[in-house]
Amino acid sequence: MRKDKKYYSTISDNKKAIFKMEKINIVIVGGGFAGVNFAKQLSKDQDFNITLVDKNNYHFFPPLLYQVATAFIETTNITYPFRKMFQKKRNIRFHNGTFLTIQAKDNFIETDTGVLKYDHLVLALGTQTNFFGNENIKNYAFSMKSIDDAVNLRNKMLLNLERISRLTDQSQRMKLSNIVIAGGGPTGVELAGMLAEMGSKIKDKDYPELKEFGKIYLVNSSDSLLRVMSQQSQREALQILGKLGVVIKLNTSVKDFDNEIVTLSSGEQIDSPILIWASGVSLPEIKGLPEQSVGAGKRILVDPYNLVLDTDNIYALGDMCLLASDASYPHGHPQLAQVAIQQGKLLAKNMILMYAGKKMIPFRYVNKGSMAIISKYKAVVDLPSGYFSGFFAWLTWLFVHLIPIAGFRNKAKISFNWFFSMITIDPSLRVIIRPESPNHHKGKE
Repeated sequence: MRKDKKYYSTISDNKKAIFKMEKINIVIVGGGFAGVNFAKQLSKDQDFNITLVDKNNYHFFPPLLYQVATAFIETTNITYPFRKMFQKKRNIRFHNGTFLTIQAKDNFIETDTGVLKYDHLVLALGTQTNFFGNENIKNYAFSMKSIDDAVNLRNKMLLNLERISRLTDQSQRMKLSNIVIAGGGPTGVELAGMLAEMGSKIKDKDYPELKEFGKIYLVNSSDSLLRVMSQQSQREALQILGKLGVVIKLNTSVKDFDNEIVTLSSGEQIDSPILIWASGVSLPEIKGLPEQSVGAGKRILVDPYNLVLDTDNIYALGDMCLLASDASYPHGHPQLAQVAIQQGKLLAKNMILMYAGKKMIPFRYVNKGSMAIISKYKAVVDLPSGYFSGFFAWLTWLFVHLIPIAGFRNKAKISFNWFFSMITIDPSLRVIIRPESPNHHKGKE
């Protein structure tokens, strides 16, 4: 958009007046897939000043958190600082802070580090872990939503293995080396496969004093794993994990956990110091929005252009929004990265079109398929054109997950690390970088 472009605005007498407009201030809350893709696309037009707000100073790649948690890759492989990312984007600024509330009438937001004015506000905060009101699980289980979660889980598992190696009672060793995973979606399946494969490969190398480890339990409340994927993918996941020795419990949920015993809905109890919670997500409360703008599950209701209902200049993207006007998804889109990426890019284009006085484009999700890695050289891929699995599916998974990672250096590092680690199943990252505090069961300082 040229800087000498003229814009139209309604004035008090409802007539149209032509005037030259100052730069438009855009504030984005959330630096995930939606927020980053929106910012990058919109930054191509110098008539917009963009401020991205996030509580972390880095963007990260959630699909690979489980590989950080299992000490398979480093945190630096899937993180990238916002300021580094935007170095050459002269109209983007980063604000490090936690979002608190919207003051919609006065067009500003409050964060714990300051106040930011906006002409348009874009909400892209994503989801948070849903513990379904169970305080014991919230207090004692490990979630998989952040870099901190992944590092804390890695430390807990490594510290636990050191503890087990000092014991002489084999039955105690077995109990303390059990791991329970709640949730049979991609995260749960990928974690179970990785832990089972690495456990069988590294035991003799790193822990020769241990004759055998405990078991990996995968507990899922529905009657299948990977419920949102095809039946072929579901069957493949069951078969491969079964061969790896994972104990799979379907139609079962985790009801309680006291940091030592996991209690299931069937009444069964499993001795385990580690429960990994991958069983559900919820949305953060967004203070300052009209009550009628929030729908089922706290998802924010938006129109076909991602404008929040009953607002004039507030937009919502990705997991947190509910768009019911897409005929193929009348109940809203799946909470997937591709939806967030596509919505972010389109909203940027639409904002440029809007200020150019041109017709905007309603959002329609293009389904590019879904996939999950299960074990070494084993993955499943569901595309609109069909299903495939095995080594080629694993290569496809690897390629697709490398593309969105920011920075060539990250792509090169992670490619090398991945292939070397996959071949050996023996990455050299099993380092306890934060000692467990005796006052914090999750190993948080």
